[in-house]
Amino acid sequence: MLTTIFDESVRTTLISRINSLSESNQRQWGKMNIYQMMGHSIFWNQWILGKNGLITKQSFLGVVFGKMALRGMVKDNSPMKKNMPAGGRFINKEKDDGIEAQKKEWADLIAAYADFSNHGFTHDFFGKMTREEIGILAYKHMDHHLRQFQA
Repeated sequence: MLTTIFDESVRTTLISRINSLSESNQRQWGKMNIYQMMGHSIFWNQWILGKNGLITKQSFLGVVFGKMALRGMVKDNSPMKKNMPAGGRFINKEKDDGIEAQKKEWADLIAAYADFSNHGFTHDFFGKMTREEIGILAYKHMDHHLRQFQA
């Protein structure tokens, strides 16, 4: 069975991992600091959940390669690779403003997947996605960044 953010126990575990983060957690790869990673994760989840008004069309490269890449991403429970590109609009350049408020906002967004209703979601690379694909990708993306900061 594939791990999905639509599973309540998975959301509970992700929220626990988010709450375990502190400013002393150091990145294991990538360029973002913990504050930037959390801002990135918040914005990304708002996008998936349809909460920030960001509407995307599939890119030309996505039309050509997106579905093949998505199938490879959601076929099993293997984690996302390190140093995956974030995509320009998802890069948070803020330096630091404390992480406690971000932890709560991020955890609230993870909890919101219990009532997911953005079924017409279009990923800018992968294109239209099924609920199952969204659930697997959302879990893998959150796990990726939590592992990046040892949570």
